Amino acid sequence: MHPLAGADDQGRAPLPWLDEALTQVLARQRGHALLLQMAPGDGALALGFLVAQSLLCETPRPGGGACGRCTACHLVAKRAHPDLFVLLPEATRRELGWLLATDKEAEDKNRKPSRQIRIDEVRSLLAWAGNTSARGRGKVALLHPAEAMNEAAASALLKTLEEPPEGTRIVLTAADPARLLPTVLSRCQRQQPPRPSVEQALAWLAAQGLAQAETLLAGCGGRPLDAWALAQAGVDARAWAALPQAVAQGQGGALAGWPVPQLVDALLKLCHDGMAVAAGGAARFFPSVPAGSDPAALAQWLAALQRVARHAGHPWNEPLLADALVTQGRSALAPARAAKRRLDTL
Repeated sequence: MHPLAGADDQGRAPLPWLDEALTQVLARQRGHALLLQMAPGDGALALGFLVAQSLLCETPRPGGGACGRCTACHLVAKRAHPDLFVLLPEATRRELGWLLATDKEAEDKNRKPSRQIRIDEVRSLLAWAGNTSARGRGKVALLHPAEAMNEAAASALLKTLEEPPEGTRIVLTAADPARLLPTVLSRCQRQQPPRPSVEQALAWLAAQGLAQAETLLAGCGGRPLDAWALAQAGVDARAWAALPQAVAQGQGGALAGWPVPQLVDALLKLCHDGMAVAAGGAARFFPSVPAGSDPAALAQWLAALQRVARHAGHPWNEPLLADALVTQGRSALAPARAAKRRLDTL
């Protein structure tokens, strides 16, 4: 499923749970700046794109959804609509193939694409917004995720968010609006679309060919696109369920081949579950985790994982990083007395 697929020629969303979400968003949409509070793993980008397509559609369905058949919808599908501006971080643009005119096809292979939305990119959007609508139904800009804007980029957008050129509408997505500038939040109508139900998510994952999808779905907090991405990265349900025991035994090889972001995310979730079980609660992300761990040792491991998470884009030596984090995890997940002995020797 491509998150920029848009509605098909029957007007259906590319993700089944987004039809209801789109109907609700369009029914409540007011004003020129809309903020969708939704996680990427629930389909935030796909929903934002559907909203943008629906606003540009020339023969919308009852309720306002895009028809998928008109000229405007075909232009959107071909990424050629002159009144649509999609602004993503450079890394996401290259991953999805939605490049800006200023992006170069041939890039320095040693430079990692930025995961921020930068001020020069926002200025490109502002220059586009100042042009007259080409097809007469106004213009729509989609920014995803809004948290990726650095402070300078967000500040540059403020005036247009407050007083955009006539007919220009701006759709933003954010999983965590608290990370946005208060001045950005105050200029947007905020909506929180419904999340996919477990039944919808499992049915969709099964249609993608995922076996034991419920394990990966639980491991991803109920977010089906995150579960699908995990499977695409080579992590199946069996590997996920076996991870707590592998880490408790210090088997760093269990994480061989895992991309650093997924690796760190999985270990953070395992640490969370370890803390929950140590406090007398239940695991949330894994079917089971070792009991009897020392909360102090888990807290030290959590701090180490959070330091790495802040620099997940760093060119790590992945096997060495996995071994180091699993060694710390082994001490943290061991029964309290054994953990204390190991930590004393570090």
